[in-house]
Amino acid sequence: MAKTLVAYFSASGTTAKVAKDLAAATSADLFEITPTQPYTRADLNWNDKGSRSSIEMNDETCRPAIAGTVNDMGAYDIVFVGFPVWWYVEPRIIDTFLEAYDFADKTIVPFATSGGSGLGRAPQRMRKLAPGASVLAGGILNGRPSKAKLAAWAEDARR
Repeated sequence: MAKTLVAYFSASGTTAKVAKDLAAATSADLFEITPTQPYTRADLNWNDKGSRSSIEMNDETCRPAIAGTVNDMGAYDIVFVGFPVWWYVEPRIIDTFLEAYDFADKTIVPFATSGGSGLGRAPQRMRKLAPGASVLAGGILNGRPSKAKLAAWAEDARR
């Protein structure tokens, strides 16, 4: 049986709730992608062009530092990667995560929470950041889907 990891970044706690439920529904290990410098409410103000999130997202090369590492990434076959959608893509800290490990021959399934958009170009961008990985289409998991719905979604998403 494939060993599964749910890795996630959550700015407000919304993605964390879904990630924890997804890990429980799929019997996966869980890893929180935590920024070395936590985001403040002001940092997350996307209406402020001078906010940290706005500056990061306007810089393709920005790679916010992550506190902690996944123990034995090599042991995982499937990695669900969760995040809030920022500017129609994954936040730059997800790029940091993807570039930090060798995902060759692994399956990556993106999932996100969003106030109104889909995954946008995130799966395509993630394919470039994780060479050799099979990055699937993934999906948006808003609200509080039941563990049964998450398990069914995860099964479908892996195909």
